[in-house]
Amino acid sequence: MEAIRLEHVTFTYDNGFVAVEDVSMTINQGEKVAIIGQNGAGKTTTVKMMNGLLRPKEGKIFVNEEDISKKTTASVSRHVGYVFQNPGDQIFNQSVYDEIAYTLRYFKKPKEFIDERVRIAAEMCELSDVLDVNPYDLPFSIRKFITIAAVIALDVEIVIFDEPTAGQDLFGLERQKRIIETLHKQGKTIITITHDMEFVIDNFERIIVMANKNVVADSSRHLLFWDFPMLERASLKQPVVAQLANRLGWDGSVVTMEDFIQTLCQRGK
Repeated sequence: MEAIRLEHVTFTYDNGFVAVEDVSMTINQGEKVAIIGQNGAGKTTTVKMMNGLLRPKEGKIFVNEEDISKKTTASVSRHVGYVFQNPGDQIFNQSVYDEIAYTLRYFKKPKEFIDERVRIAAEMCELSDVLDVNPYDLPFSIRKFITIAAVIALDVEIVIFDEPTAGQDLFGLERQKRIIETLHKQGKTIITITHDMEFVIDNFERIIVMANKNVVADSSRHLLFWDFPMLERASLKQPVVAQLANRLGWDGSVVTMEDFIQTLCQRGK
């Protein structure tokens, strides 16, 4: 079953700037997809239309096979959670607990239900020890996990991450990887925008590439990162491991360290 479908979607800002032009894509339920591309490619505008934060000028968007053109953003947010790139665009409560619980309270959920959902989200994001702390007394990297927990608490079917690796160290990246894996095992649809190619190859098999306000590729990581004409068109580079394999003159689709080691062992034989 489809989770998200865009049909010939175009978005124009009030100043006349066309950010997305005739974009079509389908993401199925339970898929884990990365959307990559340079700044200005239209990635963020595209995913903001998926949860109703922005409305297309032309075309249609379907969530769980239902046209959302006449639905409110609040209604769509019950199914599609969006984690902003900048936590400051999302956080405004005085404690971590209140921030995670805010939307559930808005939807008038019972207190016992809210407490349980906050507990689950806090544990997944490793925030249980700071629930009484003001979010702005915590580092930027931790505030990112507060915004993730606020979306997880809603138990939505589709979760969108906008540049989740920004401001994260190695431990933060590993925590994000665990969260994505957990959500995916729960059957959630995961959509991530990122410039971090290493994070992409470590966590996603299907990759959609945007350039010049449209989709220019939709492929597996092993095929995509050896498609040199496409990489040039989108102004993208191979991940480091693929670059090394290429310099060694290896043919094929090496993109991960596991691929590299396997190929090295095979050549050693």
